Amino acid sequence: MFNAIVIDKDDAGYRAGLREIDEAQLPEGDVTIDVAYSTLNYKDGLAITGKGPVVRKFPMVPGIDLAGRVVRSRDERYAEGNLVVLNGWGVGETHWGGLAQKAQLKGEWLVPLPEAFSSRQAMAIGTAGYTAMLCVMALERHGVSPDKGEIVVTGAAGGVGSAAITLLSKLGYTVAAVSGRPNEADYLRGLGAAEILDRSAFSEPGKPLARERWAGAVDVVGSHTLANVCASTKYRGVVTACGLAQGMDLPASVAPFILRGVTLVGIDSVMCPRPERLEAWERLVRDLDPAKLDVMTTEIGLSEVVATAGRLMAGGVRGRVIVDVNR
Repeated sequence: MFNAIVIDKDDAGYRAGLREIDEAQLPEGDVTIDVAYSTLNYKDGLAITGKGPVVRKFPMVPGIDLAGRVVRSRDERYAEGNLVVLNGWGVGETHWGGLAQKAQLKGEWLVPLPEAFSSRQAMAIGTAGYTAMLCVMALERHGVSPDKGEIVVTGAAGGVGSAAITLLSKLGYTVAAVSGRPNEADYLRGLGAAEILDRSAFSEPGKPLARERWAGAVDVVGSHTLANVCASTKYRGVVTACGLAQGMDLPASVAPFILRGVTLVGIDSVMCPRPERLEAWERLVRDLDPAKLDVMTTEIGLSEVVATAGRLMAGGVRGRVIVDVNR
């Protein structure tokens, strides 16, 4: 038996709670893992609270991230005792996820835990940090170097935003952080932001083209915010889009793309091919300041997950939330 957060939907309604599960109920998979840590991401918050159609089958164990130790494996790449990390692949949506003490998964979904990180540190990074690294890699791939100008990061006090600021500042970029939480200004400057901007300047309908300012962007918000970021991006600048905190819509015009040659790059961390995942984790070892992880991380136990998910969706959580599934 093991403990897990379980989401149910039936005639009694939609609900999530801590339950004890028989190991025989684990879904099919060729690698069984004793989970050490998981995380609480925005997508997990949507799933647990029912505020978004994330979960595709019930009952479901949420948790799009996990780090732990292999206890059984039919995949030749992994042996008993190996430490591994998982991010995405529909886990916590269509396949039981990481907010549990045990998981059974496909070996192709796993990445070996980099030696530089503990399981706890890997989850302090989690999908948020890995996604932020994918955004940085995309900016670099499209020629946005620190000398090209400022990078704007929206949703800056959240997990992806916090990690993006940390990575970009260490790499020498000048970062402007957009946030609706003025009380987090010192936190954001501590991560490396050079300027803090209020989200109200971005979140309402704007002009098709605005004054050119940004060489690049990391956007986790979508909707009017993403449209306004694109409108104010410099000639041949690059905007990476990886989230929808404000909405899935994009009320923009084609003007930034056909008059300024702006590139909009979609960042998908869920089904990202394995080689790019491995590269991202190698880059995180090199480019993420470990000292910043503790600053941007809060730790909770499995029994605190449901309540914390509610606060996360209400904008009451900053940075990263890691979950010690064994307490």
